[in-house]
Amino acid sequence: MIQAQTLQFLSALKENNNKPWFDANRKMFEIAKNNFVEVVQELIKGIEKFDKSIEEAQLEVKNCTFRINRDVRFSKNKDPYKTNFGASFSKGGKKAHSAGYYLHIDPTQCFLAGGIWMPEPDDLKKIRIEIDYNFDEFTNILNAESFKNIFPNGLDRDAATVRPPKGYDDANPAIELIKLKSFTASSVIDAKEILKPNFTETVLKGFKAMQPYIAFLNRAIEV
Repeated sequence: MIQAQTLQFLSALKENNNKPWFDANRKMFEIAKNNFVEVVQELIKGIEKFDKSIEEAQLEVKNCTFRINRDVRFSKNKDPYKTNFGASFSKGGKKAHSAGYYLHIDPTQCFLAGGIWMPEPDDLKKIRIEIDYNFDEFTNILNAESFKNIFPNGLDRDAATVRPPKGYDDANPAIELIKLKSFTASSVIDAKEILKPNFTETVLKGFKAMQPYIAFLNRAIEV
């Protein structure tokens, strides 16, 4: 479970995002980080039970978690640290281009998500082809009760082309999905759930509902 002091650390970091404060409170950071590591370890074990590709990947925590240091080289925001903990679970690890599951822990908003964010052009083309050829299968995955219960809004629609991509037209029944440039779904976790002992079970329930969707995307890009 996520401990209250983990969220307290992230809240304090948000108010004191500078190296002197971080160095003075490094012990607090280590406690919070270790708490998150324990949660990630439990999630890896849980995902392995329903996603064989994750089991075969033999993921370790270091393959899934992100550093708290921000890369500020090309950013106007020069704050040195992230104010959240995040973990990505995919068969190729966090740096892979494969579809996977994601957990975001923030003192103001926590959510679980999954899919593949802004895939490379070749992978995007393959996903669109797979949706076009297997539209009924894809629709059934998105309309499954288990998926809709966790992700009632369906796929995130914040990145899409205005016009149909080359080779497609408006008459295609799958066109609104084919227009997407990113294939993710997300679900906010109620703040009351974050500190409960069954928190990992809540997250795993969402990930399990997403497994057929993840499998479909990975099948597409592996062609």
